[in-house]
Amino acid sequence: MPNLELKDHVAIITGAGRMRGIGRASANVLAKMGANIIVTGTGRNPKTYPEDEQIAEWKDIESTAKEIQNSGHSALPIVVDVTNPDSVNNMINKTLEAFGRIDVLVNNAAAPYGPDRVPVLELDDKVFQKTLMVKVFGTYLCAKAAATQMVKQGNGGRIINLSSSAGKRGDANMAAYNAANFAVDGFTQAMAKELAKENITVNAVCPGLTETARMDPMGRGEKWLNRVAEIPMGRVAKDEEIANLIGFLSSPRASYITGQAININGGYLTAR
Repeated sequence: MPNLELKDHVAIITGAGRMRGIGRASANVLAKMGANIIVTGTGRNPKTYPEDEQIAEWKDIESTAKEIQNSGHSALPIVVDVTNPDSVNNMINKTLEAFGRIDVLVNNAAAPYGPDRVPVLELDDKVFQKTLMVKVFGTYLCAKAAATQMVKQGNGGRIINLSSSAGKRGDANMAAYNAANFAVDGFTQAMAKELAKENITVNAVCPGLTETARMDPMGRGEKWLNRVAEIPMGRVAKDEEIANLIGFLSSPRASYITGQAININGGYLTAR
């Protein structure tokens, strides 16, 4: 029997256009739980797609939505700039036009990996700003807009913010990403306390190294293998493993969990 804990619920997942990614995996998990899905992305230029997406003729959020629709569930793709208030409000309005409500928000959008991973003294100011704009300001805008609608509905809700192990421990050459994820964890705690009386839970999911297209710029050579060697379980996470935790936090089973930043990293980081 399928698990339809989220039947007739409506879930928005930002940053869900990658063929290998936590956003797409989460959209599929929530759809299988019965939710109607809003899939958002930035409308990437197809010329920037990784080779496997080009070979598969992947079409970003359109393909994620089609995949969900082909499995018998409802999905609507929307191009969204999470750093633009008008774009976020348009996302909310289109969601309400299509499905009439919002029950779950998964804030997964993030700036690309790569140019931010340098020493602070070499870090471009605009790269630092963009990293925080997408991860922090984007999370703020989407969470605020979705929570406003959830409060109006009066039936509670779930907000899941994607953070990282990098939100728990600072590392060299990661200052921008560390700053962004530490901020997401703090924002999650504050919003959880504010919305608890509305029966809206707010949690952060903090993955460690995960096999996604986002990590392709790192390569799969010595640097990658050194990182894997630090993981007690001896492997990286699969995107669906992160998505399964997001599915749980979206469900009634997680009704008393709020304000948490939950590690999922194979034992790499166990503190905080």
